[in-house]
Amino acid sequence: MDAAFTPEQSAIRDTLRSALTRGGEAPPGQLWARLADELGLPGLALPEAYGGVGGGTVELALAFEEAGRALLPSPLLATAGLAAPLIAALGSEAQRAEHLPAVAGGTLTAALAVPGDGLATALALTGDNADGAWAGGGRAGGVQARPLPEGGGWVLYGEAGQVLDGHSAGLLLVAAHAGGFARARTLLFLVRGDADGVRRTRWTALDETRPQARVELRDARAELLGDDIVGAEVPGALAAVGRTAAALLAAEAAGAAAAALDRTVAYVREREQFGRPVGSFQAVKHRLADLYVHVQAARSAAYYAAWDPDGGGPLALAQCLEALRTVTGEAIQLHGGIGFTWEHEAHLYFKRAAADELLFGPVHRLRARAADAAGLFTGAATAGQATTGLATTGLATTGQAATGQATTGEAVAV
Repeated sequence: MDAAFTPEQSAIRDTLRSALTRGGEAPPGQLWARLADELGLPGLALPEAYGGVGGGTVELALAFEEAGRALLPSPLLATAGLAAPLIAALGSEAQRAEHLPAVAGGTLTAALAVPGDGLATALALTGDNADGAWAGGGRAGGVQARPLPEGGGWVLYGEAGQVLDGHSAGLLLVAAHAGGFARARTLLFLVRGDADGVRRTRWTALDETRPQARVELRDARAELLGDDIVGAEVPGALAAVGRTAAALLAAEAAGAAAAALDRTVAYVREREQFGRPVGSFQAVKHRLADLYVHVQAARSAAYYAAWDPDGGGPLALAQCLEALRTVTGEAIQLHGGIGFTWEHEAHLYFKRAAADELLFGPVHRLRARAADAAGLFTGAATAGQATTGLATTGLATTGQAATGQATTGEAVAV
């Protein structure tokens, strides 16, 4: 496997970093529109037939890494990472032709709405999603789908309590029970964000750069995603999207950790104590060196997962979330008194670390899920299979670290 990026992939990263540096003070809506117009960001991984760029997971992961560095407040994850791939995988040709070009052009944002707080389980990141338990408990929970007579479509009743960018998405992709009883079949439905019977309330989230909302559906009109209710393999499609989303989130976390470290190194170079820069003290150098190792290991794992999401996505996400938590916590410490203030940006990176682990983790559950999938503790897999399934982090750390070192090799030279 060639671990080097192509010139086109490097150009995507450099161009996006430049655009985010120039447009950091723009309102989120204006910035998203500009990124869509100038860079085609929402359609980076969508087929050219639907107005996309035609890239893949690697290109999108590089964009996520830069978005993580800037803590970009955008619907990139909800739209390009979750909803659009599901529409492409399960939608009918008419649905793809209607919605994907609008997504690629930046005129339509979308959000995945699953009942309760089971997003990580719905995506099969922290548990098996095949039984549909994450979608609620039949008549008493979740979202219920009821068909209207004479082919008049569907109506949905229920609520989803933790929808990423659900407050502003123009299109909602809702997981609902069809049948009205426990263990009923879980399907995906398309609901317009402004449809009658839809009420959306934005939460005050821990990480305000990753907005969440409660979506209430009261007999809201909906359209089944796909042509055939029998042939819709929703759990499998969600799991596939979850593996790719894990790789994207890993790249985003690695980018955020790198930015937090860069800001910390810049601060300790300038901050003086006892007549010399804080960064010149040996104890500080040792702590920064440890953080540098965390960042490079996280970046390597994220790149490996981008090249092979099916083989390394969840494990890479676990390592990158752990690295982000460690780096941001140390960053606050090394910034001293100013690191604890609301006026400084250090708390924003720390909140991203905490919020992402609450949404998609925790780390130990991500690793436990990967171990179960590999059959490590059940005897279902051979020793070689178990090693292959769980060696992603180590392989990425030793195999691809050089790529990240070329970018930030001087970061800890204080």
